[in-house]
Amino acid sequence: MILIVSNKEDIHPTPVIEHFETMGVPFFRLNTETLLSDYEFEWLSNPYCGDDFHLKNLHTGLEVFGHDINSVWERRPLVPSELRSVNCKEVNEHNLKEAHGFLSFLLYYLGDRYCLGHHLYDRSSASKMLQLKLARQLGMNIPDTCFANNKAAVREFSNNYDIVCLKSIDNDNIWFEEEMQEHVLYTQAVKSNELLALPDEAFFQTVTYLQNYIPKAYELRITVVGTETFPCRIDSQEMEAGCGKIDWRQGLDKGLHHSKCHVPKAVSDFCTTFLKRLNLNFGCFDFIVTPENDYVFLECNPNGQWLWIEQETGLPISKCIADTLIIHDKKQHK
Repeated sequence: MILIVSNKEDIHPTPVIEHFETMGVPFFRLNTETLLSDYEFEWLSNPYCGDDFHLKNLHTGLEVFGHDINSVWERRPLVPSELRSVNCKEVNEHNLKEAHGFLSFLLYYLGDRYCLGHHLYDRSSASKMLQLKLARQLGMNIPDTCFANNKAAVREFSNNYDIVCLKSIDNDNIWFEEEMQEHVLYTQAVKSNELLALPDEAFFQTVTYLQNYIPKAYELRITVVGTETFPCRIDSQEMEAGCGKIDWRQGLDKGLHHSKCHVPKAVSDFCTTFLKRLNLNFGCFDFIVTPENDYVFLECNPNGQWLWIEQETGLPISKCIADTLIIHDKKQHK
């Protein structure tokens, strides 16, 4: 049995589920924000049956036992947030926090099954410092990088370059309550002298994440499922500044061109080795390819988005995810 751990709004499981249904493969989808409202469950341990758990969807009647689960796809679960009946605010918050704790413990418990996305390793592997250190150890080009909360360190770094890239670390948007508007923090290329002209407060009030600006011929998004790599060329340099040239995410709704491509074996081997070293079976890699045809690693999202790549290029990522989960589910049955 394959367990999909996701949320109601995520469309990425849809094409994978279609493959399961076509092949008659049993699966159970757990939308974690409705853990208390849409599901009935228990986890038991005793001398007679050992330890096991049971999940039942109250709306569909579908159910699964833990001992039947051999493959897990942890696809961006959310914190439990819905209740079947409400109490006072404090009790509601307590109940949802308890549900979140149970969910985390359950996913840790399932960590010995084959996993695409991993409750234990995804978060730690997202560390930019850890990723850059590992990429360097594996012989891959990386940008020069600085994290700092003081202007002196930023000055010492930035003085080496005419232009630096200013990036967000972990939170790439700000919600302004009064304006009821979201501001997305895209990567910015800024002149070093303009950055250093900012007051000290601009640096000690936050963490500044900088990398040297690297000229691009194009960019790559490489999705890795198990040992299969799906490279996509992103022609960001065809776009205007502010429309995808610096941060290709700004060009997604402006006609940014994507295409299938091939990468050197050394690059695909780097990606699979990188994931293996981090105990992961899935990752979305971002690279720069320079005008000199050098490959520069930027980052890996351990549970990144990929569906738009499949839709733009026809790369069979969802089928590979389905096949990989099925193969490892069958292996465990033998």
